[in-house]
Amino acid sequence: MTHTQKMQIKGDIRRRRTSAERGTQLVELAIVIPILLMLLAAAAEFGNYYYTYTTLTKATRVAARYLTVNSTDTTEQTVAKNLAVCGSTSACGTGTAIVKGLTTSNIQITVTNGAGTEPATVTVAIINYNYTSIVDLGRWTGGLLNNIAVNPSTTMRSMQQWY
Repeated sequence: MTHTQKMQIKGDIRRRRTSAERGTQLVELAIVIPILLMLLAAAAEFGNYYYTYTTLTKATRVAARYLTVNSTDTTEQTVAKNLAVCGSTSACGTGTAIVKGLTTSNIQITVTNGAGTEPATVTVAIINYNYTSIVDLGRWTGGLLNNIAVNPSTTMRSMQQWY
């Protein structure tokens, strides 16, 4: 066998191998893309959940701080609820809540009395609030990620006794 014949055989083998592997990259891409998209959606969903949780935590902190330096009567509690829901002391307009779906009925205020008539602590909690997803991952995971409760709360010592 001459050197030229050997080179032709090697070329034939290479051509057969590459033609047999022609569609494998497309198949690999078809397998990997849904997994990558799921990971990307999960990362976006986690980021949005974290944003929602921290925003609600800050809202409870602002309302609790307001009540620790002001009276804890029903009028001031309504103002504190408005602070937690829309970030202002006046009632919210339509669709101006700091987090989608949050209303004043989701805010629970508990005042614990200390010695005398002054409150000792004020607790502001978010109740019955479920996270609203941006991507419906619950459908892909069999409902595991649907209706995730977000219920942060803040307890602060009342400053009224020091005034």
